[in-house]
Parts: sequence; C-alpha cells; structure tokens
Amino acid sequence: MIALDTIDRQILRALTEDATQSATAIGRALGLSQPATWRRIRRLHEAGVIKGQRLDLNHEKLGFGVTVFLGVKLATKGRVSLEDFERAVTAIPEVQTVEHILGLYDYRLRVVARDISDFERVLRRRIMTLPGVGNVEANVLLSEERRPGPIG
Repeated sequence: MIALDTIDRQILRALTEDATQSATAIGRALGLSQPATWRRIRRLHEAGVIKGQRLDLNHEKLGFGVTVFLGVKLATKGRVSLEDFERAVTAIPEVQTVEHILGLYDYRLRVVARDISDFERVLRRRIMTLPGVGNVEANVLLSEERRPGPIG
C-alpha cells in the first residue's frame, strides 16, 4: 500500500471525474505546477494505484438500450473448468463484465442488448449454450448512478 497525502487524493478525485484532464489543468485547479502534478500522477501509476484509463461508452446512444445483470450458477463445476466458462463467456461481445463471485451464483455478468428480444436471443443462443451453465437469474437495469468510491 502506498501512502497518499491530501494532494494525491485530490488528484485521484479529479482523474476519477475526468481521466482526460491534463496535468496542467489538474495542477492549475490544485495550485501545483504541471511538472509536480505530472510526477505525482506518474508515481500513482507506477505504484499501481492508477491501473489505467478506460473509455466509458454510452451504450444507449450506440443502440444498446437494455442492460441486464445475470447471475449464473454452473451446473457441473467438476466437469467444466472455470477457465473454460470464462474463456467462452468473454468471447460474447454483448457481455460487458464477467465477475467470479461467492454466494448463490458463481458468476455475475453485465450484458447489453438492443432491446428485450435481442437480449432473449443472446441469452438463448449464446449464454445458455455455454459449457456448464445451469441456473440463470436476470435483473434488468432500470437506472444507474456511478460513484467513484472511497479514496484513502
């Protein structure tokens, strides 16, 4: 674990709000020079605090109006390896995230589709035919509020 000071936390908050901000813009907002801000950001990257930057797409504007969370229970854990299931499910473009979880289900998937009938097609033809799939529970996303989470 790396020790973070107040300025490091402020930089992380700024990058969480908009990761495309330049070190100059962040430094200006925090009263730091561009080189000092850049060095801190580089240190946070090198320490693994910042894992990378990601493009956050608006799926609805791209024509994917439905998001469904699936709980997937594998039927035959002994006969199908988790790696086989993970490899197969990550090859499905509509599956946005694959989370191996502890609880009632073995996996939680985030799936996007154009509409409910498109989701049904993805579910029946792609997900239900994956190796080892047993029980599946679907929860349709109605709205979402993103929170950056705690920083230090």
